[in-house]
Amino acid sequence: MSMFGDGLDTAVQRAFTRPIPKSAGAQMRYLVKQLKGTRAVAQMLRISQRTVERYVKDQIKKPRPDLAARMENEVKKRWQPQIRANARQRAATTGGIVIDTRARIGYTAPIGTTDDARLRHLTVALPPQYAARLFDAQQQGATDQQLQQIAAEALKDVYFQDSGRRAGSLEEVRFTDIEHVEFDL
Repeated sequence: MSMFGDGLDTAVQRAFTRPIPKSAGAQMRYLVKQLKGTRAVAQMLRISQRTVERYVKDQIKKPRPDLAARMENEVKKRWQPQIRANARQRAATTGGIVIDTRARIGYTAPIGTTDDARLRHLTVALPPQYAARLFDAQQQGATDQQLQQIAAEALKDVYFQDSGRRAGSLEEVRFTDIEHVEFDL
């Protein structure tokens, strides 16, 4: 499970203007339309092509829980691509992104300072350049560790250094033992 990647996806999904299709048949019809055929949907969901056809015709109404979760996940990935792109663009250019996290956060600093990591609950508004870096890295297939590093750099700049107004000698922020992380646009 990708904590940071899923958190960014969830934040973007809050911008949707319409809910995703609820019934299994409607979800399957949407996927067939998006992927232009039942064979591609069957391969993606790891089920038979005939099963996809039966969902499309509403001959099967109730999928297995694991299949229902996969279908919903795939629909969410493809739902309202223009709204999704606009939300990312808005966050990356003007709005920024808010990160809410509970994690062990510490830093590396010169000798004589208290730099022990401690459990903190932070809700910090990050400027647009960090939102752009997070979304760009996610689009390029960055790992959760890489997204976590970008978030740590953002917290260093915004929370600890207050955009360069204090703690100028701070070298690196350690962002570990993450209990939860949530993003909002």
